[in-house]
Amino acid sequence: MARYIGPKSKISRKFGESIFGDTKALLKKAYPPGQHGRGRRKKLSEYAIQLAEKQKAKYLYGILERQFANVFHRASRKSGITGEILLQMLEARLDNTVYRLGISPTRRGARQLVSHKHITVNGEVVNIPSYTLKANDIVGVREKSKSLHAITESLMVNKKNFPWLEWDDSDMAGKYMSAPIRDDIPENIKEQLIVELYSK
Repeated sequence: MARYIGPKSKISRKFGESIFGDTKALLKKAYPPGQHGRGRRKKLSEYAIQLAEKQKAKYLYGILERQFANVFHRASRKSGITGEILLQMLEARLDNTVYRLGISPTRRGARQLVSHKHITVNGEVVNIPSYTLKANDIVGVREKSKSLHAITESLMVNKKNFPWLEWDDSDMAGKYMSAPIRDDIPENIKEQLIVELYSK
């Protein structure tokens, strides 16, 4: 399965944000990686800024280049604001929703839970992390997996509330109610820069 397996702290330092979850690297080395990380950097071009924003979105959602481009092209064919639709489509991914519901503390962990058949959608096991959810789909933990320590611990620690999701503790399941509006998505992404990059 295609996924990023390189150094995580370097990516977080590159963007100055915790891309893969909390990291101490940003506190210890609050400058970009590489031998010129501490030195003065030349002013970035417009293209470099747009490219960096796209790369950040890719790393945040755990998607590689071709898959991200495919999602963008699908978003660009829909009517509405392309940047907002792009983020809505990324948020509708099954692995991202598992992370948002708190079943896993990280998107990478959520991807693994989905791949290992611990997650169900509308009662059926789905092991495709990129599966796109529709309004009113129910995302739950498979019956045999409800006692998994990793899942129970994450649900205790990572209680999060998002307007487009509804969680039921007793069933260990959540409902994807509708596509989120841009203001509700907490990610620090300037999606317009990504749209401009692909529009060149």
